[in-house]
Amino acid sequence: MDSSGNSKGCMDQFLTYVCTLKGKILTVEIVLCIIILICYGASWTPGYVTLAVTELVLCIVFFIIYMCDFHTQLNFIHWGWSDFLRAAIAFLAFLITSIIVLIGHHDGAGIAAGVFGLLTGVFFGYDAYTSIPLLKKANPSPHTVPTEGI
Repeated sequence: MDSSGNSKGCMDQFLTYVCTLKGKILTVEIVLCIIILICYGASWTPGYVTLAVTELVLCIVFFIIYMCDFHTQLNFIHWGWSDFLRAAIAFLAFLITSIIVLIGHHDGAGIAAGVFGLLTGVFFGYDAYTSIPLLKKANPSPHTVPTEGI
């Protein structure tokens, strides 16, 4: 193994990324999705687990993509739009399901899941708001065609 010190280890990349604003937001979203999973697991009707699992997986995937700088290497995907759509859809989905759960559930775990769902929806909304500047950046195309001499 090469221990020249030029390449950062996985733990160094993790700690560096968690200190950024986007890293903090994604970490909070992951933790809140885990808490919601626990609350729905303890509830009498764990029917809304799919939303929390889906968003947990997507948050982890985006966390790894941004942490390892894959978003700069994979230019064929517009990561600003991908991140904005993920956060905006999660914002709406968590708000809608949390309101439904708060209205319809009468057990403590279901109510806690609804409250944490509202809080998670707020964090996803903030995440969508902070990803708007990434939408304004032009997506660099990986292949450029020369326009001279055509």
